[in-house]
Amino acid sequence: MPPSRSPGLLALYPHITGRDRLLLQLLDDHQVLTTDQIHRMLFQARRTCQIRLGELAGLGLLDRFRFARAGGGSHPWHWTLGHHGHRFQAAAHQRPEPTLRATRQRVHRLSANPHLPHLLTANEFFVRLTAHTRRHPEARLQRWWSETLTARQFRTITADGHGLWSVADTTVGFFLEADTGTEPLGRVVAKLDRYAQLTRRGGPRYPVLFWLGSAHREEHLHRLLTGDVPCATATHTTDPAEAVWLPAGATARVTLTELPSDHGQPVADNPNFDDDGDLVP
Repeated sequence: MPPSRSPGLLALYPHITGRDRLLLQLLDDHQVLTTDQIHRMLFQARRTCQIRLGELAGLGLLDRFRFARAGGGSHPWHWTLGHHGHRFQAAAHQRPEPTLRATRQRVHRLSANPHLPHLLTANEFFVRLTAHTRRHPEARLQRWWSETLTARQFRTITADGHGLWSVADTTVGFFLEADTGTEPLGRVVAKLDRYAQLTRRGGPRYPVLFWLGSAHREEHLHRLLTGDVPCATATHTTDPAEAVWLPAGATARVTLTELPSDHGQPVADNPNFDDDGDLVP
């Protein structure tokens, strides 16, 4: 019997809306989102968002955790797939159905992951782009790939994410490096060697976006950047859809669609092209 007919799962289907399906897919792809991030992407009213998330948790489709603040109180709820959410996604993508134990272990490992703040920072970048598209119909986030999917598709790079961003008739691809200040800048810049190698193999020549925690760190990073790989920087306080990107060697900030972008050549290991050499949307 296929996974979608497992006992109890079919009874949930009448309660799952199209927006719920989108949220389940987002959490399947990107592991964790906060209440605020989900609100900005999918809901108009925050209270409506909170109520719906609670209902989905009650159905076992979502799970959640949060941490205490050092000065008192709690951090926001962090939402991830619950057991029935994992079962639903497994059925939708024809994957083996997870056990309850496997689901619990996944949530526990995610909540205890020391890289969780970095993951949330990378997700926040794409959340802001998605929220921007709700206010600007001419803008579209055509592709939001996680670190895992980006590495699987491009093989040799270790970006924190990859996207295709369109405004009107202009589309630019990019690789994201979400910096949380935990690595020396020399090590951050050293990552550019792999992007250069990707381009030399016929892969895309997309700008590498360094999203940094402070203007001070941004200033110091620019002293180390060269022109071998197209790069631009901005800080976490900015809206990445606006004219906040400072290209290497430039003095004026520009929008994403003003950055140079090349999809590369139709070679075997370039996921931008299908087997016939046509550009994949």
